[in-house]
Amino acid sequence: MRLGITGTYSSGKTLTSLVVSHLLALPRTEARTMREILPDAAPGKTLEEVSSAQLIQMIVTRHTERVLHEHLKSPDFVSDGCSLQEWIYGSVRVKYGINPNQSISLAPGEAVTKTPELAYFEEMMIELGKLFKRHVKQSFDLFVHLPNELPLAKDGHRPVNEQFRSASDSLLKDTFDELGIKYVIVGGTMEERVERIAELVGRKPVMSVADAIKLAQDEYKTLIL
Repeated sequence: MRLGITGTYSSGKTLTSLVVSHLLALPRTEARTMREILPDAAPGKTLEEVSSAQLIQMIVTRHTERVLHEHLKSPDFVSDGCSLQEWIYGSVRVKYGINPNQSISLAPGEAVTKTPELAYFEEMMIELGKLFKRHVKQSFDLFVHLPNELPLAKDGHRPVNEQFRSASDSLLKDTFDELGIKYVIVGGTMEERVERIAELVGRKPVMSVADAIKLAQDEYKTLIL
């Protein structure tokens, strides 16, 4: 079973994928976060300061790492997200700007002025999207999508806001529908989420949910998000 756990910012993907990995003894695959990639892609810059070209480099880097790890872990894995989310991360920035926090005052339906840089960035995202969509459609058996039930983390390093998060969530689900990819929306408490995921996967837990959550929480504390 090649399972993807999807959702947007602060939806609980990472912790949920960790719990599922422990609970069902599924290898977990991921890619470095944008924050981890940033020092190599744009030394000395914050995520708010990167150029569109640097952002494209980071998106492609993350996709490449996902492809490698998915290949190494197949045919059974649980993935923290998928390459569609890298594409969406870039695509939604066409509407809200390379630094979405600068457009936080936009009214619903409004978009930033499309500069020549943004227009070229949009072309790049359209073409990369074709590649990422083909890869994801071929590389997963099922997606569990986590709704935006949790507040957006105010950690000071993610240039996103509620409008950006909502738009990303909608585009991801619309893309699943466009591609005919099977996904199930699973919400609730962590216990409810992972018990439902175990049912969907049809895999017998190797430990209690409580033990899996404890192991995942300890591991989560060591991650750079």
